[in-house]
Amino acid sequence: MERIPITKAGFERLKKDLEIIKNISIPENVRDIETARAHGDISENAEYTAAKERQSFLYGKVQELEHQLAMSNIINLKGLTTEKVVFGCYVSMEDIDSGEEIKYQLLGPYESDINQNKISVTSPIGKALIGKKIGSEITVQTPGGVRNFEIINISIE
Repeated sequence: MERIPITKAGFERLKKDLEIIKNISIPENVRDIETARAHGDISENAEYTAAKERQSFLYGKVQELEHQLAMSNIINLKGLTTEKVVFGCYVSMEDIDSGEEIKYQLLGPYESDINQNKISVTSPIGKALIGKKIGSEITVQTPGGVRNFEIINISIE
């Protein structure tokens, strides 16, 4: 199986999320199940049903996080180059058609968050950017249609 790139901070965040679920959320859920069970007949107990559904969700999330941690390949961001677009760098681009300027950080899929302008290296834009230099033009097929960009800056911050 292919390893997924991640920053050290992203890896630590996944570990912390897993610890919180295992050490706080699951024990709280167990207490909720016990409390709901103490109310009597569980066949018609909405609290019990909700707590059991939450338990299923939590155990699924534990499996997901453990899988993500196992598949992670921590990439050291020290000594990044700004000569070309690489994992972890920030890329400023201009939309050639609209003139809009946008800045993205390229990260792995476990850390991507479009609301924070963090895109995955496996996304269409991320794939098109990797290895390109300042002044390069890229054409990307996005869900909203074909977009044309010019790379105007590459930085580590």
